[in-house]
Amino acid sequence: MPIATVNPANGETLRTYEAMGEEEIERRIELAEATFRTYRTTGFYERAGLMRRAADLLEADRKEIGRVITTEMGKPVQQARAEAAKCAKAMRWYADHAAELLADEEPAEADVKDSGASRALVRYRPLGPVLAVMPWNFPLWQVIRFAAPALMAGNVGLLKHASNVPQTALYLEDLFQRAGFPEGCFQTLLIGSAQVDDVLRDERVRAATLTGSEPAGRAVASTAGEMIKKTVLELGGSDPFVVMPSADVERAAEMAVTARTQNAGQSCIAAKRFIVHTDVYDAFAERFTEGMKALRVGDPMEEETEVGPLSSEQGLSDLVELVDDAVRGGASVLCGGELPDGPGWYYPPTVLAGVTREMRIHREEAFGPVATLYRAADLDEAVLIANDTDFGLSSNVWTRDDADVDRFVRDLEAGGVYVNGMTASHPAFPFGGVKRSGYGRELSGHGIREFCNITTVWHGA
Repeated sequence: MPIATVNPANGETLRTYEAMGEEEIERRIELAEATFRTYRTTGFYERAGLMRRAADLLEADRKEIGRVITTEMGKPVQQARAEAAKCAKAMRWYADHAAELLADEEPAEADVKDSGASRALVRYRPLGPVLAVMPWNFPLWQVIRFAAPALMAGNVGLLKHASNVPQTALYLEDLFQRAGFPEGCFQTLLIGSAQVDDVLRDERVRAATLTGSEPAGRAVASTAGEMIKKTVLELGGSDPFVVMPSADVERAAEMAVTARTQNAGQSCIAAKRFIVHTDVYDAFAERFTEGMKALRVGDPMEEETEVGPLSSEQGLSDLVELVDDAVRGGASVLCGGELPDGPGWYYPPTVLAGVTREMRIHREEAFGPVATLYRAADLDEAVLIANDTDFGLSSNVWTRDDADVDRFVRDLEAGGVYVNGMTASHPAFPFGGVKRSGYGRELSGHGIREFCNITTVWHGA
């Protein structure tokens, strides 16, 4: 795949880049290693000042970088600006909390004495250069939620961004440089996917994090396992959105539209499978379908646009295949389902009912504004359908019954359960999944500790 900015709204190639050669990659890895030797000795106060400066710069740039994001991957421009603001918030959160999250921990006094020590503590130390392989769908947020905690912990970052967002990738390197971080603290590697393996095998690269597809995750995990390096993987998702009889159905249907179509549905944590109790199925289906029909699809640079194009022609083709397969298998199209005329990689908000286990869309992640509706006879069947997937990223549950909530929290196979709301990442809460959605956690204290050497310090009596 070429490294290029291709406008998804019209398919026009606006700018192309040459992949970095071995000499430049070597220079950047060596710089990262050299910078880490000194940056690791800086204090939290100094790092926090730099991070807050970067947040201020990003917030000031949000209109400009928002337009770049929209041009590169098609996100409606108002959503792109909101993404930039969310990143600045997360950067400030880690600037405020990193020292507390990584403070030395003292075991219980009785345990210290029992070990024969006069004193003992646990200290969090940085690992070194961390390779981040990041996707295009949230081209700022996916990077910042790695970079902010990693840099605050004293690590340095090497970014291999998706090949269709090179301008955003270069902007991020420039952002941290302008903020005053030492040269080499955060560098972008303009390289193709085939070059990732060599970078990960370099002994100076101590760990890796990847957000992306299952095949990409398997490749990185395989190499990292061979090299015995720590990894965090956030892969696909096919999140359930369960609606029970006690729910506010009107509010649930309204939120379901946003949960399915934000970023044109191109989100791992977007709700994709809508599992509705039979008692409220018809009412929910009617409201949800009407809401999907009412969305404004169009030029992502227009402020009123709610759904823009998909990011690539291949992504559009993959989505069409999933819908066509479902229709051939007997699924009903309640709205959408037909390609519009004109340029660009657009697909209409679509609702499918009557989906069965034999259909590909039941098993595979639909990365676009296509929702599947399921009717559940009771709570047991709702849980069964929700867990009938290889993924386990997050989940959404709508109910006013505390017993329902307890059951879903106990039994849903997912990294998150959001009750009476849609899944949304926040710097204070851990984010990640189970099963084929990956392992490890981003954000919160759990995320900042993923790339730390958790060190026991023991003093003899």
